[in-house]
Amino acid sequence: MLAGQVRIRTRALQEREEQLRLCVKHSPAAIAMLDRDMKYLVVSLRWMNDYRLGEQSLIGRSHYDIFPEVPSHWIDIHRRCMAGAVEKNEDEKFVRADHSIDWIRWEIRPWHQADGTIGGIIIFSEDITTRKQAELALRASEAEFRTLIESASDGILVSNTAGRLLEANAAVCQMLGYTREDLRQMGFVDIVASGEMVRILPEMAQLSEGEVARSEWLCRRKDGSQFPAEAGSTILPDGRLQCIMRDITRRKMAEDKIREQASLLDKARDAIIVCGPEDHSILYWNRSAERLYGWQAGEVLDHSLKDLLNRDPVQFLAVMKAVMTQGEWAGEMQQYDNAGRLVIVESRWTLIKDAQGRPQSILSINTDITERKKLEQQFLRSQRMESIGTLAGGIAHDLNNVLAPIMMSIELLKLQERSAQKHDILTTIECSAKRGADLVKQVLSFARGVEGRQLAVQVGHLLKEVEKITNETFLKSIQVRCRIPAPLWVVQGDPTQIHQVLLNLCVNARDAMPNGGRLNLSAVNLVMDGQCASMIAGAKPGQYLHIQVEDNGTGMPPEVIDRIFEPFFTTKELGKGTGLGLSSVLAIVTSHHGFLRVESEVGKGTTFHVYLPAHKSEHAEIEAPVPGELPRGSGELVLVVDDEAAVQQITKQTLETFGYRVLLAADGAEAVSLYSKHRSEVSLVLTDMMMPVMDGPATIQVLMRMNPEICIVAASGMNAAGMEEKAAHAGVKIFIPKPYTAETLLKTLDAVLRVQLTA
Repeated sequence: MLAGQVRIRTRALQEREEQLRLCVKHSPAAIAMLDRDMKYLVVSLRWMNDYRLGEQSLIGRSHYDIFPEVPSHWIDIHRRCMAGAVEKNEDEKFVRADHSIDWIRWEIRPWHQADGTIGGIIIFSEDITTRKQAELALRASEAEFRTLIESASDGILVSNTAGRLLEANAAVCQMLGYTREDLRQMGFVDIVASGEMVRILPEMAQLSEGEVARSEWLCRRKDGSQFPAEAGSTILPDGRLQCIMRDITRRKMAEDKIREQASLLDKARDAIIVCGPEDHSILYWNRSAERLYGWQAGEVLDHSLKDLLNRDPVQFLAVMKAVMTQGEWAGEMQQYDNAGRLVIVESRWTLIKDAQGRPQSILSINTDITERKKLEQQFLRSQRMESIGTLAGGIAHDLNNVLAPIMMSIELLKLQERSAQKHDILTTIECSAKRGADLVKQVLSFARGVEGRQLAVQVGHLLKEVEKITNETFLKSIQVRCRIPAPLWVVQGDPTQIHQVLLNLCVNARDAMPNGGRLNLSAVNLVMDGQCASMIAGAKPGQYLHIQVEDNGTGMPPEVIDRIFEPFFTTKELGKGTGLGLSSVLAIVTSHHGFLRVESEVGKGTTFHVYLPAHKSEHAEIEAPVPGELPRGSGELVLVVDDEAAVQQITKQTLETFGYRVLLAADGAEAVSLYSKHRSEVSLVLTDMMMPVMDGPATIQVLMRMNPEICIVAASGMNAAGMEEKAAHAGVKIFIPKPYTAETLLKTLDAVLRVQLTA
């Protein structure tokens, strides 16, 4: 019975031992069970893998045979464990046979037999190489990070959620004047100025992990002094607060200095602009630039200076090239403000370089000379107008001498012609000659500012005449229509000047319709009240004759409309316009106490509105000559003094036709000689004021010294008012302007001689 029980127990022990071996073999841990001779009894598969033993069998083999290079201290450990000790190590470096290094965590303890004696040792091992390498890398990283923190020029503080400081680097210690140990006993409230935490705490409370809040703090040093700091705060993954601080005292001082300098620049009257040397982006824009160009600094910063102000890229690039090569440039530039208006500036550009001599920026100082240029242009125009006046005077004199014989010849021919058809032709020629004479006067009026005649004018007649002229002279593709309701009020003015206004506006309309179109002329009576007058520049309440000249031509953009009344401004090609037409229109309308209004749209046409003060009670003056007999002479001898042979001959023929005798002299010297010979016969002297050898005033003075009672009539084709004044100064009271008609000449001579007879 006893033997059977022993066998059963032995078998059970063997089964448990086999189970134990299987458990050890398939354990996820590296386990080796050795006997007292350090021979392997059981090993786990993990042990074989961790120690790279392959598939060889270790059972029964000595541990020291498998690992022949076991360090001596391990043999000592094995002996102590065989004696009952338990040894362990959490991380030990293990050098393998191939000299590779791993890290293991191990524990060795004895195992006991059934009788309680130590049968050997069990080694538990874990390969912690990966973890150890990560720990070492982390330590290296932490060491490197600590080195970076300590070497950083910015101060770095780390606090807990309550604001208590936990870490501080060397820079912040130096910045605040505290030691690291001092700061670890303090909080944020101890290093900022009084009251700052009220502002800072809400900013920190809104922070989320990874978010950075930047602001300026007023900090307090250990000695009580304060300084401004730029702070960047963020929440770390572990919930702590990290703050990076930078002392910005010098920067604030520099900013204050820059602001002070900028305020001084803002007080400068010149526009000061700084731009980049490559992309020309605007970096600085002072207050004077805001006033000059109309843009605020915030609107233009980082915009291209070339695209903003300069519409002429060729000029801008030429200036930039000069600045980049020569370092500076000065001259006049045409620029444009934010409303598109032209601004002329006297500009000085300077290249600014950095310490290494590289282009850093370009400084531009611009002085507004727009008004000065306008004054210069006005001065040049006035000089030009003075020259035109001088030239016009000479031309007028010659033209009047040409027109005078034509006008007198027509009257002689009309007296001799009985054919009605030819008589009408002569009348047409006469009207044209008179109109030419009036236009010559108008040239003088425009050039010298002489006021025209003030007559009661029926503008409707002038509109009909202009309609007739335009229909006969304009291209047939232009349809001219005139709409005149009756009756129209009359205006007080010079009919020739008003005729010129209408004709100039029609010519402008024609030029705006190169491919044909419609030209509408109209006039209406208009009573303008105060409200209506306030809406039109230059208008006053009252009664007006409203004239409209409307075309459906090309129209004008606003920038052209603003300049059309400037003298010499024209959009026409060279040789096709002088730029005086509309300036003459404005001058004439203004001299008649009227005003103008222009409406135009590109592609749809233009309408000129002319407003002339009207008079309800007046009737237009009829300038047609009153039919009647021309006065005749009674054989009186008239000395005609003129350097123009044609004027001499037609005057002689006219006077002789109407009963006068005539002596002719080509200049003053010849006139004095003839008068001295025929003094007792000469009844009257008709002399021109401008002649070679001896002019009119000198001739008059000599003749009046010879005979203070002499009867003299002066004539001139020059500026009538000026020559009449010279004649009066010389002692002559009667003056007739050239070209004069036979009627004017005969009536003037008859009146003078009749007064002489009654004297």
